[in-house]
Amino acid sequence: MASTLASSDRQAPPMRAAAIAPRLADLGARYDAAPVFPADSMRCLASAGLHRDFASLASGGTRFADAATRHHALLDVLRIVGRADLSLGRLYEGHVNALALSEWYGSPAQATRLESELEQGAFYGVWATEPPPGVALVIDSQSVHRLSGAKSFASGAGGLAAAVITAQPPEGSRQMVIVPANDPDRADLSGWRVRGMRATNSGLYNLTGIPIEEIDLLGLPGDYDRDPRFTTGAWRFTAVQLGGIEALLTETRLAMSEAARRDPLQRAKFADGVAAARTAYLWVRECAMRAARDDRDGPAFARMTRGVVERAALDVMELSARIVGTRSAMDGGRIDKITRDLALYLRQAGPDHARDQAALAWLDRDAWGDGDALW
Repeated sequence: MASTLASSDRQAPPMRAAAIAPRLADLGARYDAAPVFPADSMRCLASAGLHRDFASLASGGTRFADAATRHHALLDVLRIVGRADLSLGRLYEGHVNALALSEWYGSPAQATRLESELEQGAFYGVWATEPPPGVALVIDSQSVHRLSGAKSFASGAGGLAAAVITAQPPEGSRQMVIVPANDPDRADLSGWRVRGMRATNSGLYNLTGIPIEEIDLLGLPGDYDRDPRFTTGAWRFTAVQLGGIEALLTETRLAMSEAARRDPLQRAKFADGVAAARTAYLWVRECAMRAARDDRDGPAFARMTRGVVERAALDVMELSARIVGTRSAMDGGRIDKITRDLALYLRQAGPDHARDQAALAWLDRDAWGDGDALW
């Protein structure tokens, strides 16, 4: 049955996420120890309805009063899932990204197909990174479309139901294509030998030979890279990273010995961690609100937010290790897992370039936007 989410009751999806968070954390530890696609975790999200909450469905689903309310709820859900398990948060964020792309650029037929698959508990991904020579959309003499090439760092490869991928047509800008993503024979996970984010299964996925029909072409060429949505959309993965920072700070507080709690130097370190986490939250929240209104300065704000969140995470990781000591590196412990996951998740492409582009935007003009207040 469809549920209604008014602005006064925007906590419905976050409350459902919070209810399953302990289970997600337990499952996350299991998948970290023996990395495979986190099928049980995904089913847990689906059983809570979180795979449908942020999709626009004709049959109902969660209704939001406005875009700002929707983004507030999504921010909280991404943080909660990230607190429980950053690998799962990465997969869930990709799913939400795919839902947004489908809503913005999808046809009625594609919406109907998506709704049917969500009813079955399906999860999507978004894959854009590729090894040379890239993924091509090939059109043969019979006007039959097929793909050639592979995607790398394809999170959920072989486990997700489908993925929105980018492919280069014979002419023009790259085109979004919806492809099956659940063929284990096309997934090569041998190279995904990492210390953190193990359960994302971010391997190589071979797309060569997959036939493409008209219903598989999402939007027009160039839509994937269209700003402000493309760049500002980084707020979603920073929200998941923020959840990891908050979880690490919580675990650090729980692990502090009585001696550390009595030590003003250790308390000062913990206070610095709180300030770093809260600063990151304020930036991510503002970035989410700018995304909600397709703000023209959203890209500059998102680029700067990435750096702010990275700095906060690095600071909290160091402070946690200093406060907790050797126990922070114990195998199987929450602090160790979160630290390993965060260290890898922060390695998003081009952080220095992103910050430089943000600085250029603010140097060029007032990027806060038309006299808007900062918060």
